[in-house]
Amino acid sequence: MMKFHKLFAGCLGIGYLKGGGTIAAIVCCGGWYCLQPDGYFNSQLMITITVVILFMGIWSANGVERDWGKDSSRIVIDEVAGMCISLLFVPVTFTYLIAGLLLFRFFDILKPLLIRKTESLPGGWGVMMDDMLAGIYTNILLQLIIYCKVL
Repeated sequence: MMKFHKLFAGCLGIGYLKGGGTIAAIVCCGGWYCLQPDGYFNSQLMITITVVILFMGIWSANGVERDWGKDSSRIVIDEVAGMCISLLFVPVTFTYLIAGLLLFRFFDILKPLLIRKTESLPGGWGVMMDDMLAGIYTNILLQLIIYCKVL
């Protein structure tokens, strides 16, 4: 089971790479695009994928904590989950994917607006929650951009 947790939490080894969080977010954008090639958001499929990634990420982050320590940089499934939240209900275009990626990484790296406080939650919840909140903030901004027709 530990091997599964390490593979899942580290996104098949991406977590071992320098800049693994950013790489995992970019890979997520590519997968998001490939799963919706017509450019229209497929809500049922993408919500299901996002929820599964969230809860499996919490479970796997708990599973690797003993070996890797609290919120190890090798855990990058949290970036994937946050990126998925960022893109929910957003048209699938190159422009919105790039805007979502940049906004998400901004919030994830700088951790403003109470994001940093969520890291103190226990186990996998603390690992995942800061990225979930960064994804929510990103999604709100993307929805405003779409509504105001900025991009």
